[in-house]
Amino acid sequence: MEYFLGIDVGTGSARAGLFDGEGNLLAHHTKAIEMWQPRADFVEQSSDNIWDSIVQCCNAVRQDAEISAEQIKGIGFDATCSLVLLDGAGNPVTIDLDGGDEKNVIVWMDHRALKEADELNKLSGKHEVFEYVGGKISPEMQMPKLLWIKKHLPESWQRAAHFFDLPDYLTYRATGALTRSLCSMTCKWTYLAHEVNAGRPGWQADFLEHAGLGELSQEKYVRVGQDVRPIGETISKGLSEKAALELGLAIGTKVGVSIIDAHAGGIGMIGMAEPEGFPPNLDQRLALIGGTSSCHMAVSKEQRPISGVWGPYYSAMVPELWLNEGGQSATGALVDHCIKNHGASEEAKAAAEAAGQDIYSYLNQTLVAHAQNGQIDTLTSELHVCPYFHGNRSPRANPSLKGMISGLRLSARVEDLARVYLATIQAIAYGTKHIIDVMNASGYDINTLVCCGGGTKNSVFMQQHANATGCRLLIPQEPESVLLGSAMLGAVAAGTYEDLQTAMVAMSRPGTVIQPQADFCEFHSAKYKIFHRLYEDQQTYAEIMRSYK
Repeated sequence: MEYFLGIDVGTGSARAGLFDGEGNLLAHHTKAIEMWQPRADFVEQSSDNIWDSIVQCCNAVRQDAEISAEQIKGIGFDATCSLVLLDGAGNPVTIDLDGGDEKNVIVWMDHRALKEADELNKLSGKHEVFEYVGGKISPEMQMPKLLWIKKHLPESWQRAAHFFDLPDYLTYRATGALTRSLCSMTCKWTYLAHEVNAGRPGWQADFLEHAGLGELSQEKYVRVGQDVRPIGETISKGLSEKAALELGLAIGTKVGVSIIDAHAGGIGMIGMAEPEGFPPNLDQRLALIGGTSSCHMAVSKEQRPISGVWGPYYSAMVPELWLNEGGQSATGALVDHCIKNHGASEEAKAAAEAAGQDIYSYLNQTLVAHAQNGQIDTLTSELHVCPYFHGNRSPRANPSLKGMISGLRLSARVEDLARVYLATIQAIAYGTKHIIDVMNASGYDINTLVCCGGGTKNSVFMQQHANATGCRLLIPQEPESVLLGSAMLGAVAAGTYEDLQTAMVAMSRPGTVIQPQADFCEFHSAKYKIFHRLYEDQQTYAEIMRSYK
């Protein structure tokens, strides 16, 4: 038997999963990673700590599966699109204002570079790169972060020999190769993959010059990546002797070009057949990958520019298809925030623990108990949430927006917490509907969400998404779609499958189908209007305060 290892680094943990050639999960292991938030909008990690966590996961998985190192034929890596700094010897270079080289990763959700993003966006309309990021560069992308480092940490800027996206750092650590992924470079670095496909340079030297980062092109892109490869290819060096010893694997094990974590989830499920066995219509599918934040991925043979939605990116997820990437900056994080900061939070957590439940199951049960005939949707008729607590990624593309709650009472019972929890989930679902609406207005015909991530384990979260969007939800048979997507890269790297599209079909299968409940269509249509009105009101408030200043 041949096996394939998928390695995933999310915001809070590293994970490893071992799959066979049909996509069946044999064993998986998770290890938390460290994160520091030294000041508002700063989120930092350590590449050494991340790698150490991966090492523990890989060794645990192989031991649990009771297989030999030689039976693992290929490895795929995915990670969040965080920025990693290394010196010429491969050692960490600090990104922390207080020093300390161990903190050398600016996490994707870090918003320290808001001003730098605003500066770059003044160039919009003057450079082609803006046509392929939805018209606006996000502080979650790497160019604003690089500009911030150059301005605020000039010593780190000079010392850094390599600027890596975290997925590419992992393949570097595994193989010693400086290969970059077309996925990460296209989605987060203003690298234009379609230009490469046409035989022209992917890096845009004129943009870098006007952005204040001209030395990157003058250095022939040594620090940001000269060897950019599409996903589905193999990194020639394979697993190095040092990495093989650490991971408990065989030297030379094939390693696939890396991918961003959400995109790994996309390839792990978007190509699966319909439950009836029919091939999918990709124009009708949106891959919803949920976690701390959420990503909304759609692919097409056509190039579809959509204002406020990242892309279109060529070959960034499925080779030779254009990707449009929407997303919400805080979803799981927002639900947890609203629970944690409610007056009944501790009471609810204690009751959940006493009942042997997680907090989400307990709140779901509370909602059903207080709803007429167990139909919970309308419990929020007077309670409305604007979910932009960490700004809006798309389609408003405004990281400065704020969250809002309308309809609070002078009461802090567990029932009140459950209603706020439900209203927050509904607001997140309306954010998904907003993204679907703008995608469909641009040529898609999305009627199906293929879903993975923590939210898929929450029945209320899933049903509210179906009811709010009017789309059916298709949950894969294998819930660990992100790990599976990475394992697919390992299977293709090992030569087990001819190409990624073949692996996508062979290694994924449909599971549960959730249909929207038609009885609540008008209710959610009304609340969706309020969702938009909350944003409009926030803009009005901002205008009033600007006139005051």
